[in-house]
Amino acid sequence: MSIVERARGIGIVPVVSIPRLEHALPLAEALLEAGLPCAEITFRTAAAAEAIPRIRPRFPEILLGAGTVLTTEQAETAISAGGEFIVSPGTNLTVVDHCLTNGVTIFPGVCTPTEIEMALSKGVDVLKFFPAEPMGGVKFLQAICAPYKNVRFIPTGGIDTKNVGQYLALPQVVACGGSWMVKPELFEAGDFAKVKQLAGEAVALVRELRG
Repeated sequence: MSIVERARGIGIVPVVSIPRLEHALPLAEALLEAGLPCAEITFRTAAAAEAIPRIRPRFPEILLGAGTVLTTEQAETAISAGGEFIVSPGTNLTVVDHCLTNGVTIFPGVCTPTEIEMALSKGVDVLKFFPAEPMGGVKFLQAICAPYKNVRFIPTGGIDTKNVGQYLALPQVVACGGSWMVKPELFEAGDFAKVKQLAGEAVALVRELRG
């Protein structure tokens, strides 16, 4: 299956900021045991670049990517480490070009028609809608889907158990990005049992919504 098909099958993309490298493997194990084999490791912490190669060989079944990628250097680091997809908060065409040249899936961030058309000009039609809730949430996404019927979205930003169902109900939504089950304070407390519980609840919710 393609990266997009795998993401759609999972339904939730955990957006992870890892405070310390030693959290990487317990996190991956908790997600897998919960039935949520996916993680977007954000390049917001110093541990991110090393977390991907730490997880990749131990848990090859996880759909593993890098988020908050702002530069081609970060993209190359993630790709070289085994990242299967790249996510950026905006549509940086230089980063998009780098990923496409290397045959790597990228989900650039968009929140306006102009940004959507910038991505489409590069042949990229699965996009991160960010920041979803502050930009108008489901109503805004419904409106933007009307003229862009062939574009699919991964909404991220302000999504949790209270509203994820509304997004997943939209046909053009592939999956939702969220961090409610992978908050850094849970890692710092060593509470990976809670991570597993919350991730398991997310999986159950997706199954209930999508069957």
